[in-house]
Amino acid sequence: MSTVDLTKIESALAWGGARAKIEAAVRKVLGSLPEKREEPQVKTADEYDGPGYTRKRINYFVDEWTRISAWLFVPNGTDEAPGILCCHRAVRQGKDEPAGLEGDPNLALARRYAEMGYVTLAPDCITAGDRVSSRLQAYDTALFHQDHPKMSLLGKMLADHMRAIDAFGEISQVDTARIGVAGHGLGGTNALLLAALDDRVLACVASCGFSRFEKDREAGRWAREKGMVLLPGLREAITARKYPFDWEHILALAAPSALMVITSLKEAEGSNPESCQQAVKRAARVYKLLGAGGAIEHYAHEDGNRMTHECLEMCDDWFERWL
Repeated sequence: MSTVDLTKIESALAWGGARAKIEAAVRKVLGSLPEKREEPQVKTADEYDGPGYTRKRINYFVDEWTRISAWLFVPNGTDEAPGILCCHRAVRQGKDEPAGLEGDPNLALARRYAEMGYVTLAPDCITAGDRVSSRLQAYDTALFHQDHPKMSLLGKMLADHMRAIDAFGEISQVDTARIGVAGHGLGGTNALLLAALDDRVLACVASCGFSRFEKDREAGRWAREKGMVLLPGLREAITARKYPFDWEHILALAAPSALMVITSLKEAEGSNPESCQQAVKRAARVYKLLGAGGAIEHYAHEDGNRMTHECLEMCDDWFERWL
């Protein structure tokens, strides 16, 4: 399948056909996603009082057999507030970092947005937090790929994040017409994929989540032979340096949802700023064709692979504007 050239799409009608082709290419690399959507059946295990919010440890089904745990933050006195899904980066503690229980305090996004009045949810990805196999290190995907040979790790993470949005639907304080997603690093990658392939996402903030495959000197990290193997279906394309899609296509799939892309000018794996700027510029053509030219922005900084206070303030403004 040849790559769609976004620069040659001249109308919203033409984008409709191109979009179907791009989505098919992305889904092929992600692998077989579950066709059946289980009811989450959200249950609360514990509750903790915080300053202005209640933090709950909840659990819910992500597939027929598996219930996972997540941190749910509900601001006091909330009645149908927007919900923000907070995707964690590639740290062993998983959901505990966005919850503010350990790790980088600047990445305590679930707690931060709860303090601002949003209902937030921070689940563990497969191979992280409470979902690390007792026989493996965090993000070792050997057993996962053994059990799911037709699905990629990012495909499974996408499916589980879709179930997280389903879980929002069982929480009475959430206005399900106003759902956002945020993440940094691996969390940024997952946030972008969710915004691209789940039209319930109204606004997305993604920090240091990608570099264009075509310009990535270490493109092989997306399909390693062991460890955290994200997209094994991309190996052939990486070897041939001929890709069925690139990140501008994923960004374009998110249109017209509001999309803030944050990248670092240095020292950030997966975030080549020139590459990211090019991807945003190309995707912006599609946003403009759909009448949403102001709904995509790119912000670059020089503070390495981290979420700075300036970035956080921009994210705050973005969600306030679009949710």
